[in-house]
Amino acid sequence: MFISLEGMEGSGKSTVLKRLHAWLEGEGYEVLLTREPGGSELGKTLRALLLDVENTDITSEAELFMYLADRAQHVSQVIKPALEEGKVVLCDRYADSTVVYQGYGRGLDPNLLHSFNEVATKGLWPDVSLLLDVEPEIGLRRALSRNIEQGLSRAEGRFEAEAMEFHSRVREGYLTWAALNNKRFAVVDASLTPDEVFEQVVDKMRTAIAMMKTESVD
Repeated sequence: MFISLEGMEGSGKSTVLKRLHAWLEGEGYEVLLTREPGGSELGKTLRALLLDVENTDITSEAELFMYLADRAQHVSQVIKPALEEGKVVLCDRYADSTVVYQGYGRGLDPNLLHSFNEVATKGLWPDVSLLLDVEPEIGLRRALSRNIEQGLSRAEGRFEAEAMEFHSRVREGYLTWAALNNKRFAVVDASLTPDEVFEQVVDKMRTAIAMMKTESVD
């Protein structure tokens, strides 16, 4: 099973990932926890370039192809081998992020981006994509506070430095894309307390797992 977590900055993905990882292992699954960008050795180098707040001159097209390069390496070296070993792959962001951020956020064609993703992923898409949805103002405030606390404002603050209009486009893009792909997307209200958010996540995961088991029997 391949699960991705999506959401704008400050939506609480890191907290949910840790708890979901533990919950899945408690359910008896062997789990690989990974992320984009940065899930492979090449990806670590690309992540440093993509998220550094000093890199303000990266064009939208260059940004896009760095994310696609990260993803192609990640799928071939990390995700596919883990799935072939029977593991559950739990990924912090995946191909949907590119469609939303570079498409709805940057103004590139979402359909073209989807086609590029098909090449980079070799057609591999998650079985379940959890979208942690939160108002941009709330998410950005959380993200900026987190970066200050963890000393990441420079190294990983490039997207947090974007204007509020960008973050609003990203949020609306996520909701639009999730609606267009509602068979695998589950939207979670991430404005609530961590416990309330995780209760929603577990409920949606139980539903998704039950559906997958039914489909496998059929």
